[in-house]
Amino acid sequence: MDRIQALKERKEALKAAGKDIRAKISALVDEASFVELSAFSFSKQAFFEEETSGEGVITGFATIGGYPFYIVAQNYAQSFGGLSKANCEKIARALSGAEKQGVPVVYLLHSHGVKAGEGVHVLEGIAELLLKATQLKGTVLQFAVLDGEVYGSSAALASIADVVFFTEGASLCISSPFVLSAKAGKNLKPEEVGGYAALAGADLPAVRVRDMKEVCTKLISIAELLRIPTVDAELNAPAPELNADASAKNVLALLEDGVELGANACPEVHTVLGRLGGVSVAAVVMDGMQITAEHLRKIRSFAELACCYSLPFVTFVDCAGVAPTMEVAASPVLREMGEYLNILDAIDTAKIAVVTGRAVGLGYSLFAAKSVGFDYTFALATAEIALFDNAVGAEVEFGGVGDAEKLAKAYAEAHADPVHAAQGGYLDDIVEPQFLKQYLIAALETLK
Repeated sequence: MDRIQALKERKEALKAAGKDIRAKISALVDEASFVELSAFSFSKQAFFEEETSGEGVITGFATIGGYPFYIVAQNYAQSFGGLSKANCEKIARALSGAEKQGVPVVYLLHSHGVKAGEGVHVLEGIAELLLKATQLKGTVLQFAVLDGEVYGSSAALASIADVVFFTEGASLCISSPFVLSAKAGKNLKPEEVGGYAALAGADLPAVRVRDMKEVCTKLISIAELLRIPTVDAELNAPAPELNADASAKNVLALLEDGVELGANACPEVHTVLGRLGGVSVAAVVMDGMQITAEHLRKIRSFAELACCYSLPFVTFVDCAGVAPTMEVAASPVLREMGEYLNILDAIDTAKIAVVTGRAVGLGYSLFAAKSVGFDYTFALATAEIALFDNAVGAEVEFGGVGDAEKLAKAYAEAHADPVHAAQGGYLDDIVEPQFLKQYLIAALETLK
């Protein structure tokens, strides 16, 4: 037997069995950098009486933009990407390697659930895999790329990831979307059940991308944000447009190389990984929001990421307090406040708050107050800090007597001016908007 020839034939068979997914791996990683692990792992599928090439998953390590990553790629061509006991064990071995090397993991997910015929064996494998992925949370970055339909236990794996990329047409469901759609008495497409827009309330760190090329670009950006500090004098220039309009849009423009997570939910609050003067930060930029449980959950999840990876946490506050509605009052908003404050307290890096617009009531207490742990708090000269929204505050302060508009103006002038907070020692400074970035960079340099 010519073993060299036999090896060539086996490798060709492996390539043929994973042709499509290998092409996607090649599109993602640097040329000729992928080193496969457990390539010749085969298991017998008892239910269908057939071998599954490479356990239906390809694992290995490679570089992306020069940065090392472990790759876990589900081969949809093998049993629809179904999870098996051997499949889960192979992925878990790759995660152990990533843990040992301290290297991030990229999951390319495309699966319809589990393989039939394994019963409790595959359930044990799934439990082992999910536990391993959970144990890596906070020590090894995990990225999930949804490359098609991802259902069942693979969806649970995606939920553990620090960032979830939705490619065009991707859908994510813990149950079959067809079953969910039928039970709802509707005839919906998978993307309408588990797509990027449909999962706005799922509290996922979701990022929408067009293709693998854009995934590659985003991965490199995040790797650089978390690993390489840079300094560029041009990044320290004034931003005169902020004097005219200190809106969320202009504040977001201050963040270099920004990657927004979870943009499909709660658009009034932006959670962005970016840089300020070369220093990587986790920034929360508010856009006139009123607090709901959903807002707090989104901010808390993002704060967890900052805590896990020791990123400075910066809030840009424009918040008119808690939304005064029956729905919010009956929601878990109070519990979410406690969960958020618990995570905020656990962040041991710099915590900086900037009041860019209004900080009313709990909008100030939760996101800017020194008493909840912010190391450096300042406000723009155009900002407002108050116990109540102006009109309501005026009514409370003056007992509802007199012209409401004049009372609102009087309340604003007497109480909302940030100078009053600064006089009490609660603000470190009040700054002209165009110089906001310089103050932030100086604070980060000092506090780091």
